[in-house]
Formats: sequence, C-alpha cells, structure tokens
Amino acid sequence: MTGNGRSYYLPMERLEYIRSVVQEEGSVRVADLSRRLKVSEATVRNDLAQLEQAGLVKRTYGGAMAVRGTRYERSFREQEAHFRAEKGRIAEAAVKLIRSGQLVLLDVGTTTTEIARRLPDLENLVVCTSALNIAVELERCTNVTVMVTGGTVRYMQHSLVNPLGTLLISKINADLLFLGCNGVSAEHGVTNANLPEAEVKQAMVRAAKEVVVVADSSKIGNVAAAHVVPLSEVDRLITDDGADPEEIERVRKAGVEVTLV
Repeated sequence: MTGNGRSYYLPMERLEYIRSVVQEEGSVRVADLSRRLKVSEATVRNDLAQLEQAGLVKRTYGGAMAVRGTRYERSFREQEAHFRAEKGRIAEAAVKLIRSGQLVLLDVGTTTTEIARRLPDLENLVVCTSALNIAVELERCTNVTVMVTGGTVRYMQHSLVNPLGTLLISKINADLLFLGCNGVSAEHGVTNANLPEAEVKQAMVRAAKEVVVVADSSKIGNVAAAHVVPLSEVDRLITDDGADPEEIERVRKAGVEVTLV
C-alpha cells in the first residue's frame, strides 16, 4: 500500500491507515510510515505503541509486523455473505420494536442493513444512520424521514466517521438505537473491529433512550479490537439461536434482555 497524496491525517485516521498497511504488507518500517504520513518518527512510534496495546500489531526493532491470528476487519461485501439467514431473522425481530413517531438510530453493518430492508414505511418515523448504503435502502420508504450523520466515508463499510461524524448525533435524542458490532462479551462488553467507527457508536449510545445490539451468533463471546460500551449500557441483545448458551447466560446475568431467533 502506498500513500494517497494527502498532506494531513487526523490521529484516528493515522491509526487506521497504519493498521491497514501492516495487514496488507505484513510488516512496515517506522521511517517508511513517517514518510508516507508526513509526520515525525516519534509520532509513528507512539501510534504503533497504541496499536500494539490494542493487540493489532507487534512492534519490532525499527518498525512493526502483523500479529498472527489477529481478527482483522472484513469488508462489507465479505461480511454480507456470512450468516445471511440468521441476520434476516434478527432483522425481522428488530423491526417489530419500531413504532410510528419514533426517532431511530440505525448503525452501520450488514445486520442493520437487513433491518433497513425490512423497515415498514411508517408515518412520522425518523431514521438517522451513519451508513450511506442504509440511507439508499430507505429511499423506498416515502413516509419515513431519513437523516444521514455526515462525516468522512470509510469505503470498507460504507460508513461515516469523524471528523464531523458525531456532530449531528450529539444534537438529537433518539428513542431507539440498533447497534452493530464485531463482538459481544459479558466480560468485555460490545467491541468493534475498527477504531473510527467505535467513536460513532459510542455517540449513538449516548443519544439513545434504548440500546438494542443486533449481532449474529459468531460475534457472541468474541472480543474485537476497539471497545464500544460495557453491557451495562445495553438494554437488549437480539441474536440467533446458534449462540453459545453459556455466554448468553452470562450476558443475561449482566442485566441485558436477550432475544434468540
């Protein structure tokens, strides 16, 4: 991977860029990253220390390398091909919670996209989303007002992130949030595969009265790189019946209402 000619990266953008470079190339030198990102080698070393602490890279003398066995983020298209039937059942259960007159936050993700595809065309419903593809899906709902959060596009997931990705979210009070993720664990809470989207998810949780996590069974018990929220901030989890029953019981004991489909 080579630089794209940009002259400035925000800190979270740098971390994401470095992570993707290490994933693609296997290893990288500090001096090379400094040149590509147009920042000092000290800044790069600090970024690598943060990524190593998150378990995403292993620092080496003068650089960093990929961590064997690390669960890297898959693209939207790759994720969409997995657990299709299960995501459909989760979405069908989720839309039953939606009522006319609500303001609903719809997070990025393949499962939340299935919710958008099944969303009834309810009058006086407002849906605010951080996903460009979901906004397009909802064009069919002529009675629904669709708001897009704004921000910077992450093409891997069609998502909008900072800078300016959380400004609109901070100005609204939502009735309901459907939150996507890469991991749900009784011990570690809700986690996500990339850092920029985690910031947006956290803002959505703060803006919502009710938080509903939608996650297929492969994510139950999994712990991804970026912490989103503890289970104490989650009201309900909707997942499929293939989830680990022991982990589900631990999630219930943490105070989360669980719906299995």
